[in-house]
Amino acid sequence: MLSPDDARLLERLHGDLPLTERPFADVAAEFGWTEDDVIARLSALLESGMLTRFGPLFQIERAGGLFVLAAMAVPEERYEAVTAQVNAHPEIAHNYRRAHALNMWFVLGTETPAQCAAAIARIEAETGLPVLAFPKEREFFVELKLPLTSGEAHGA
Repeated sequence: MLSPDDARLLERLHGDLPLTERPFADVAAEFGWTEDDVIARLSALLESGMLTRFGPLFQIERAGGLFVLAAMAVPEERYEAVTAQVNAHPEIAHNYRRAHALNMWFVLGTETPAQCAAAIARIEAETGLPVLAFPKEREFFVELKLPLTSGEAHGA
């Protein structure tokens, strides 16, 4: 269960990490905590699985890289093994299951389009399954912020 302090911290950091030399120290000062407290809380949330990712979102194409949404039709009896094979690649940003013929979807992020093609080829060779790649054609900004604390916690 997410503690009220952890929920408050995540709400504060969602989309608004200070762009300073010591952002965690700055946030800690707002909460009356130490920088180490903030880092320890985030680390514990990541280790427990309550938080699955903490990091920036990049427009990698501006730096010459590529993000690709990919899908595979994985036989049910091989799903766990194929998941482990796919997730072992450092290019995989995240991987999720769908109730569909294409039951595995994942995002690859690479520094160059050639690296993306190479990663897809390696996954296909390792799994023996085709990877359908869907490169980003257009970008949409949709920011979803769900409240993690009640209005009372914010003095509302």
